[in-house]
This record gives sequence, structure tokens and C-alpha cells, in this order.
Amino acid sequence: MEDQEMQLKVRRVSDKFTESMYVLANEPSVALYRLQEHVRRSLPELAQHKTDMQSWEEQSQGAIYTVEYACSAVKSMTNSTVYFKNVDSLLRQAISMKEQINSSQGRSLHDVTPSPSPLVSAPHAPHDI
Repeated sequence: MEDQEMQLKVRRVSDKFTESMYVLANEPSVALYRLQEHVRRSLPELAQHKTDMQSWEEQSQGAIYTVEYACSAVKSMTNSTVYFKNVDSLLRQAISMKEQINSSQGRSLHDVTPSPSPLVSAPHAPHDI
């Protein structure tokens, strides 16, 4: 009787051991299968996200370039105040010279009265020139 009991216990232990070995042997396969399922389901969405992110990166780079270009243009404009002041001074000198020429031609026209020339015009206010 003890022999049968022992055989039964040995059989149970061997069955449990065999079942454990079977589970341990198949566990990596099941894990890899689950991973494969997950990758197959999520990969298209991840690929779409990647292309979206690349597109947004390109748009962002374009916007950054535009902003940097605009900033450099504004900086160069602030540096050009010297040139604008120089142009303003030259324009004032030109207006002054034109007024002097017009006033001297006006005096000479009163001395000698030739026919009016189309090139000689009446003096203009400084803002009209």
C-alpha cells in the first residue's frame, strides 16, 4: 500500500514538474507572441505620429528661419538710422540750394524779361519738392 501511495505521490510530483517545465518552456513564446500582437497593432499609429512630428519639425524650422530673418532685418534697420539722418541732411541741403537758385532766377527774371522757360518754375514750398 505504501508502494502505491508512493507511486501516486511520485506521479503527482512528476506531473507538476512536467507542467511547470511546459509552462516555463512556452512562456517566452507566449510573451513574444503578445509582443508581436502589440507591435502589429501599434506600429502603424506610431509611424503616423513619426511622420506628423517630422512635418511639424519642418514647419517649425521654416518659421524659425523666417523669424530670424525678420529679426536680422529689424536689427539692420535700427543700424541704418545714421544713413537716414545723412539722407535727411542732404535733402535739406538740396531744398535750400533749390530755393536759392529759384530766388536768384526770380531776381534775374525781373532784370531781363525773356519769355518764361518751361524749366524755370515758380518757387515751391519745401514740402512740395
